[in-house]
Parts: sequence; structure tokens; C-alpha cells
Amino acid sequence: MNRIATTFARLARQGRKALIPYVTAGDPAPETTVPLLHALVGAGADMIELGIPFSDPMADGPVIQRANERALARRVSLRQVLQWAREFRATDPETPLVLMGYANPIERFGVEAFIEACAGCGVDGVLVVDYPPEEAGAFAQRLRAAGIEPIFLLAPTSTVQRMEQVDRLAGGYVYYVSLKGVTGAAHLDVAQVSRRVQELRRHVRLPLAVGFGIRDAAGAAAVAACADAVIIGSRIIELMEQSSGGDQAQAAASDFLREVRAAVDRAAASAGNPAFEEVSR
Repeated sequence: MNRIATTFARLARQGRKALIPYVTAGDPAPETTVPLLHALVGAGADMIELGIPFSDPMADGPVIQRANERALARRVSLRQVLQWAREFRATDPETPLVLMGYANPIERFGVEAFIEACAGCGVDGVLVVDYPPEEAGAFAQRLRAAGIEPIFLLAPTSTVQRMEQVDRLAGGYVYYVSLKGVTGAAHLDVAQVSRRVQELRRHVRLPLAVGFGIRDAAGAAAVAACADAVIIGSRIIELMEQSSGGDQAQAAASDFLREVRAAVDRAAASAGNPAFEEVSR
């Protein structure tokens, strides 16, 4: 069983929700990428999304765009990202790692070579923002054949037809974009997200992870009440950006994620989930 499925199954038994931080590979510095991933796991991450730097990240807001620019200025390549994935997996055999990015770097690298490299590096899932499901059937099939989960996005504007199409192709989890906008937006409507997640569950059988617009522990806990996983990226990157760099950046990310982890778990405990209470003892 893929590590993503194993993790969701374990969390379900415990009555807990997955916490998935996103960071851009090579930011705030190339040499800190692997230590940062380990620090995030230590702070409570259940899975990690690692962004592949790209010059035109269309779905990402200014915070993640700046992270991409900083990584590219340091000449971070897809090949390096894959090497960091290998290094992370060498000392963490359990935490699922998802690569998230755009088609251009993958096409330049070579799709088959990319999938083969991901399998060899211990990558568990791949999300390509600009591979729509209508055009990604063969890609998803190749990923599955290599033991890698193809992850897709759904949005507030997604039709039932698109939901069902994603349900047929996707693996691991489905990433629900919680708002109409880019990453880092600050107008999250939790009630609206909850209604939409309930609708998605009628058409999507995989776990639902919600991202975009979650900026604090309270928002994460509220989203976790309806979703299977919470994804936070822009706020983590913003806090690292505001730090003095180095160990301070890693500490800023870890401290924030630890707060989010505690809030999400407190929400599960307050819901009176006996499985969670047993695990927490």
C-alpha cells in the first residue's frame, strides 16, 4: 500500500486529520531543504508537499511566487529536487512526500524519466497544477504503474462532471482549492468550504485535503472539522521570509506548524472522538 493511503488509514483509526505543509524546494536556501522537511515532520506534519520551482506559477500568490524566484535565482533544478527527495527518504522511510509543480519542468526533464526518478527517490505522489484531468489520463496511468499516486485539484467552480472525472483518475487524495483565487488569499469562508466538501464527498471517494487561504491555527482546526486533511503553504513560507534566515527560518516554520497541529488535535479531542483520546494517552 502506498504511504499516503497507509497514513490516511492510520489517522482515520486514530480519529485524527492529516496536516500537510507545503514548502518550495530550495527556499529559503538549497542547503536547508532537507533539514526543513525533517523539522516539519518533527513539528507534526503527516505528509509534505514539496514545490518544484517554476518561473510562472499561475495558481500561486505573491508569497509562493517569491519563493520560486529565490529558488530559481540559486539555480535550483528539478534534478536537485529529486535528489533532495532521495536524501529525505533515506532517513525518513514513513512520511509521504508529494511533489507539486507545473508541466514545463517535467516536460523538459522528460515525463518517463521524471516518473522513473520519482519512483527511485521514494516520492509518493505527484500533483501537476496545469495537467487537467481531460489531458492527464496517460500520465496518471504511468504514475500508478510506478507506484506513485496522481493527485488532482478541484475548485469551487468544478462541475459534477469534473468531480467524477477526477474521482476516476486520482489517487492518494484530492486537493480542494477552497477559494476562487491564488494561494495565500485571506478570505476563507469555512462554512462555504464545509458545504462544498459535503457535496464533493458524494462524487469523490478519496480523502479530501483542503488548501488555499488557511493562515492560522484556528482556521486549520475549522477546516479539519469537515475535511480529511489541511494543507498550509503560503503562511509557512511567509514566516520563514520574515525571519532572519537559517535556523531562525526553520524554527519559525516548525513553531507555527506545531501550533497548528495542536489546534487540529484539540478540535478532534473536543469532538469527543474516543479513538483520538485513546491514542493521546
